[in-house]
Amino acid sequence: MSDKPLNGHRVLVLVTNYGVEQDELVVPVRRLRENGADVTVAAVSADPVRTLVGDKDPGETVEPTTTLDAMDADAYELLLLPGGTINADQLRLQSKALETVKAFAASGRPIAAICHGPWALVEAGVLNGKTLTSFPSVRTDIRNAGAKEWVDEEVVSDSANGYTLVTSRTPKDLDAFVDAAGKALAGS
Repeated sequence: MSDKPLNGHRVLVLVTNYGVEQDELVVPVRRLRENGADVTVAAVSADPVRTLVGDKDPGETVEPTTTLDAMDADAYELLLLPGGTINADQLRLQSKALETVKAFAASGRPIAAICHGPWALVEAGVLNGKTLTSFPSVRTDIRNAGAKEWVDEEVVSDSANGYTLVTSRTPKDLDAFVDAAGKALAGS
């Protein structure tokens, strides 16, 4: 038996095929896998995911594991929502992504969202009573969606209302974000 802390745990990452912030996808996927987690990247289509750096410069291309329509969200213990303004804005228009967010929250499974990623949580209506953080421009949307409080902190983990929500502001917070997401996953 390996001594990796996340062995046997499964993570689902939801993205669109263009505009996800490179490090908010690549870094958590790599680090969670290094810690033993089985990580699936589900995109809108089976086409490569074109990441961006700073919402403008071309980044790495990532091959999705599956598509939103083909995934079985019930098979996963943690939902991860990377940011990138374009990605997050388009992801919240995907009904399958919103159904998945709602299902994770309703079943008590943890959700981790960084930067603009919480837009999907806003759209899914799962923020009532939560304290969280995000990229600053999303703060008003979060408050209007019923969140208890938006805070300007590196990482926030909130277990109110039946599920753990881990949030961070930007790629600068990735170390704390991935650590908190791993803890939420191990405790699920």
